[in-house]
Amino acid sequence: MTCQKTSHIFTKIVFKPLHTNLFNIVLLSFFLTLGCGNLYSQETNKKKKAASANKQPDSIKTATIDTIKVDSIKPKKAFLDGKVKYKAKDYAKIDQKRKLITLYNEAELYYQDVELKSGIIVLDYEKNEVYAGRLKDSAGVYTQYPNFKQGASAVEPDSIRFNFKTQKALIWNSRSEQGEFRIKAGITKKENDSVYFLKGARFTTAKDVDNPEYYFQTNKVKFIPGKKVITGLTNMVIADVPTPIALPFAYFPMTNEKSVSGLILPSYNDSNTRGFSLQNGGYYFALSDNYDLTVLGDYYTNGSYAMRFESAYAKRYKYRGNINIRFENLISSERGYPDYSKQNIYNIQWSHSKDTKASPNSSFSASVNMGSSKYFKQSINQANIGSSLNNTLSSSVSYSKNFNTLPQIRTSITATHSQNTQTEVINMTLPTLEASVDRIYPFVGKNGVKKGFIKNINFQYNLSGKNSIVTTDSLFFKPQMFDNAKIGAKHSIPISTNFKIFKYFSASTTANYQEVWQTKTVEKHYDTDQSKVVENVVNGFDAYRTYSFSSSLGTTIYGTFNFGEDKKIKSIRHVMRPSVSYGYTPSFEKYYDTYATDATGTITKEYSRFEGGIFGAPGNANSNIIGFDLSNTFEAKVTDRDSTKTEPKKIMLLNNLNFSTSYNFNADGINSFAWQPVRVSGGTQLLQDKMNVNFGATLNPYAIDNSGRQINKFNIDNGGSLFRMTSANMTLNYSISNKDKDKKKKDENKQSERNGGREDDLFGTNTDLNDQRKSQFDGSEEDDNAITEFFNAKLPWDMTLAYSLTYGNTARENKIIGNSIMISANMDITPKWKGGISTGYDFVQKGVTFTQLRFERDLLSWRMDFNWTPLGTNSNWNFFIGIKSGVLSDIKWNKRSTNNR
Repeated sequence: MTCQKTSHIFTKIVFKPLHTNLFNIVLLSFFLTLGCGNLYSQETNKKKKAASANKQPDSIKTATIDTIKVDSIKPKKAFLDGKVKYKAKDYAKIDQKRKLITLYNEAELYYQDVELKSGIIVLDYEKNEVYAGRLKDSAGVYTQYPNFKQGASAVEPDSIRFNFKTQKALIWNSRSEQGEFRIKAGITKKENDSVYFLKGARFTTAKDVDNPEYYFQTNKVKFIPGKKVITGLTNMVIADVPTPIALPFAYFPMTNEKSVSGLILPSYNDSNTRGFSLQNGGYYFALSDNYDLTVLGDYYTNGSYAMRFESAYAKRYKYRGNINIRFENLISSERGYPDYSKQNIYNIQWSHSKDTKASPNSSFSASVNMGSSKYFKQSINQANIGSSLNNTLSSSVSYSKNFNTLPQIRTSITATHSQNTQTEVINMTLPTLEASVDRIYPFVGKNGVKKGFIKNINFQYNLSGKNSIVTTDSLFFKPQMFDNAKIGAKHSIPISTNFKIFKYFSASTTANYQEVWQTKTVEKHYDTDQSKVVENVVNGFDAYRTYSFSSSLGTTIYGTFNFGEDKKIKSIRHVMRPSVSYGYTPSFEKYYDTYATDATGTITKEYSRFEGGIFGAPGNANSNIIGFDLSNTFEAKVTDRDSTKTEPKKIMLLNNLNFSTSYNFNADGINSFAWQPVRVSGGTQLLQDKMNVNFGATLNPYAIDNSGRQINKFNIDNGGSLFRMTSANMTLNYSISNKDKDKKKKDENKQSERNGGREDDLFGTNTDLNDQRKSQFDGSEEDDNAITEFFNAKLPWDMTLAYSLTYGNTARENKIIGNSIMISANMDITPKWKGGISTGYDFVQKGVTFTQLRFERDLLSWRMDFNWTPLGTNSNWNFFIGIKSGVLSDIKWNKRSTNNR
């Protein structure tokens, strides 16, 4: 093969399309430059030696051939270890003499884990280097900046120089992202895959790294991707203005992990009653991928302090939950002053939910909110008016298990807690055991059809066991809280059936047998020494048994009033569901005894030894009651405003209109009233289901005397009307908005409710003083798409209105005892400004109800908010400005007023 032939082959390869394999070109180049001369001399020598060999003997010929080396030159190893792919929009130029390949306009180059896109790319395959830079358009503007990716690292510089073998690079004006940080550096030197050195660098969490709202400026940086950034002298710059905030060196942790452990810097505050303070400082422990722990603390110079432990845990497809434990030692004023006080308050919260997929036949859940009754009113870390006005804290922890036997058995163990924050009384059940056996139909045939009175007869077994504790806030978690514990169990076997009468009436009948076990009973007698009645607790097992009977009969009646197809209101449909129920429970006098109330023993009273038991005492009088109920719904068909619709539109006029009362056949005597008051209740939805209207009234058929006491005489027989309205109430709730509240808002509402607040913001928003990076509003300011080009065309807003009216006439007072209106409104004043107000007015007390003003400014990577409660005992204000990013959440300024709660 001659050089001329080889040159012809090279010409064909050069003019192949741009996607020609670069590796083949390099090998061919190597072949041409290094192998051509040697190949020519070898061909010539072979011919000469072959001619001379023909003249020599065979022995000499063989020796000569054996001593000649066929290929004495070792081939040169290719400089690249893999295939290189490249393309360009305009051209790909190969300079064989300078060993360069130039790609121009929308150039792309791929080699192993390296991806390079740029306006121009130059590959020097002799030095094993690549260079990439920008292009300048006709207007003199630079475009097509390089985009360099290697593995998980990405850089967007002005230009870059990279060596394939040493993996070193020199980068000018690089732009990269690491987690929440955006980094820009004048010159970057890449030593290897794990170490970068930067000069003239800035760090920021702003979206626009070229024109950020703030950044940290430094000249010397050592950058380890995915781990950390170590800098020299670092200065904070806000709006291109250097600030006095500077550090001789700085350390920024960076990781691709979901969370890392680290310090939480406290914020400074001051109080007139507690002095200066450092608040919400502590440490975050990223213990594992399944759980973490946050420890926070506060300290005031007068000795007050607080500790909080917060942990969240989760296991995919198994369970998730969180635990919050809060303790505060509050000291007001100074020792020796008349307003000095000291108290300890605490709060424990635990929520747990189990994935139903983990175990379909069992479940475990917890919702715990317990602690000091005054915690939400006096806590220095809670600014939630809704929770401070809440009078009840409740908790529940339950486990249930179903046994797939025949019949099925269901069991559950539940611990409950209910705490009144006003009376500080705590009711607990530790625990409650519930068990039931599924219904058994003994008379059902093999075909399994349950039809008729006999075949529908069924019975089941229910067990309820409780350990009840009633204590106070001061005895909580102390041994004394268990002194008055009550333990008992109730067994019940209901036997029931249901059937049809005359095809249109549904009837049901139930007979119920109960047996109650108790471990404590009482004994009463008159003690002559103490001259009073003494009640003794008798420890030991005792039981009583009762039975009862009940039945009901009901039907459904439909009625339609047609007004004509040409009318706007075509028809009204009325559905009535009347029902009559009857219940009978005999007297169980055998469980009652008497005791003397004085020394003579002439006056006695009845009592049951089971009084005060966990399930109460059996009745000592016959209960023979018949009840009447009537429920109504009203629906209309109207002409649809949309002329293209052929069917009329259905609208609900009244969701419900209910009447209920009862009559006691065994009522006798002047203070026994056979008829119970008629209770009327109803509700509907108006204004496209955005307004809920509910109303109710109590109608008493009996009259009252001049002193306002009810007498056993009908009101109509006493010169009055058929019924005397003793009370009435009406509530209206109206919510309207021109924006959709997303899931984030719902999650915030759930969090507010879990802390004792409300779903709405009529009593203001819940301010979490531990983390104020969260928005007061619905978080929509983080969505750039929510801001339209012509903002004034649509001002996002929402409003909630609640009105309550209560009328009282129990003793002829005939007056409005409650009449108040509350309103909450939020609005995007500008694309970056939000405002909101919660207020109301009490027309009876003639005063303004709870009022809160709130404002928020979206500063792109920063957030500023201010909320103010100007009136009442909970008056306060709070101002916050800080960086949204969790990485720099400690860069903030928070100032708030404190009250003497």
